[in-house]
Amino acid sequence: MPIVCVHGVPDTPALWNPLRARLGDREVITPALPGFGVDAPAGFGGTRDAYAEWLVATIEAIGAPVDLVGHDWGALLVQRVAALRPDLLRTLAFGSGPLDEAYVWHDTAQAWQTPEVGEAVMDGILALTEADRAAILEAGGAEPDLAAEQARAWDRRMADAILGLYRSAIDPGSVWPQLDAPVGCPTLVLWGGADTYAPPEFGERVAARTGADLAVFDGCPHWWPWSRADEVAVALVALWSLG
Repeated sequence: MPIVCVHGVPDTPALWNPLRARLGDREVITPALPGFGVDAPAGFGGTRDAYAEWLVATIEAIGAPVDLVGHDWGALLVQRVAALRPDLLRTLAFGSGPLDEAYVWHDTAQAWQTPEVGEAVMDGILALTEADRAAILEAGGAEPDLAAEQARAWDRRMADAILGLYRSAIDPGSVWPQLDAPVGCPTLVLWGGADTYAPPEFGERVAARTGADLAVFDGCPHWWPWSRADEVAVALVALWSLG
């Protein structure tokens, strides 16, 4: 059964490399969000709904049902797919992307959402050397090797995609309706216990609302697919055994 892993911001499919290495010969598909390491398709709108529609179409083209996994904005997107097209899912796993009425965007997201300020922030980031850009990302919680990968991939395409995506979702409480009931397939919520962008209380909240199992990784920052690949792989394989 295909496994589809959806990254977030400011990442590319490389986020999933450590996890893929621990999943043996399983079929793992890691599509790149349009604009994140790849060009966006002609006419792509770049909004939250455009990304959700793109993900639905991506899964339809692969063949359903799939084991769907999402991190950060990828977590928001897979929750939206679960709400719109539960028939596409065999199992669902996500974390560190709170679709929650109580969530408030972190300071960096709010800067990106502000006209002129967001452009100035992005221009400053792109003017840095990759090493300096990586140092900022590492200070934000990314491990050094992940920060280097993020810094390498952060180009003008990604900067523009981030601004468009975040500005289409200024109020996180109304991005899309939060999941308030089981989604109809085995579900797992994964969260870093030391996540400063989306504290683990939001993982606890969505797990309680949906009846999902919850795995919180003590001391783990935001990027659990990279930082705790061993533990994540064990948790996911257990989930997939239920599908």
